[in-house]
Amino acid sequence: MAVTVRDVDRFEAFRPRLEALAYRLLGSASEAEDAAQETYVRWQAADTGRIEVPEAWLTKVLTNYCLTQLTSARARRETYVGAWLPEPLLAGDPMLGPAATAEQRDSVSYAVLVLLERLSPNERAVYVLREAFAYSHREIAGILDISEAASQQTFHRARRHIADGRARTEIDEAAARRVVAEFLQAATSGRTEPLVALLTQDATAIGDGGGKVPARASAFVGAKAVATFMRGLFKPAKAKQDLIGGSPDVYVTTANGTVAVVAVLDGRIVGVMCPEFGDGGIAAFRSQVNPDKLERATRTWAATDHGEPVLTAAF
Repeated sequence: MAVTVRDVDRFEAFRPRLEALAYRLLGSASEAEDAAQETYVRWQAADTGRIEVPEAWLTKVLTNYCLTQLTSARARRETYVGAWLPEPLLAGDPMLGPAATAEQRDSVSYAVLVLLERLSPNERAVYVLREAFAYSHREIAGILDISEAASQQTFHRARRHIADGRARTEIDEAAARRVVAEFLQAATSGRTEPLVALLTQDATAIGDGGGKVPARASAFVGAKAVATFMRGLFKPAKAKQDLIGGSPDVYVTTANGTVAVVAVLDGRIVGVMCPEFGDGGIAAFRSQVNPDKLERATRTWAATDHGEPVLTAAF
């Protein structure tokens, strides 16, 4: 079938939503772009004149393509070097998608993206479609070719898994920034005790280097272990400077809708650290330092105003 200008325009108007959906399903911006493009290829080959609701058709094609990708991704991640973490997106990135409700904002938080990895592909799809994009269970049933009752049961199961895995405490952005500022001050003090005081007793820290940047494969667990690691991480050392090519500046900004710490060297983001807050302090640090997963964040950084660094020439 020949593709008309109207067909192209209809798809392009919906592409941002498709990419935002695919990002939540796959945890990767580059893979989300590929998924949207593959959906466009199939749109080109379809008899669009017979498609009554283009948005529904496109959503179904993209979601089912992502389900296939998720199945193969699990096998790929078994051979991934070190821990696998999602690709972070900075504030202003259109791939973050809808953010009108608390549920939509929460669904793209780094903590939830990590927990989505624990769900089955179908659980993940139902959760994202319902929580982030407010599709009805009837619509989800049509997208996934399941019953409406199965959609409801899958959603409740997925939401319970997400809730059980979270250490989250409600904290507004201003309070979160204050806590992170205290953390950075404590991390650069050279002392472990101030850091321990800011952490929950069962705090964890883990990073994704993808085999390209050194990162421990297993998490640091416990306030003392995390504090000791963080004290060493923020201690200036020539070996670290040689590894990344210099001393980065550190900023407090927003990634995936929540406060994050970003390390920048010569305009290039070399690390994004996303804290999760729990009762009594910071419950988790998840750091993305794999350069392949920071390229899009670097492009966003270059196009936005980010203020002054809170630490200059750190590490």
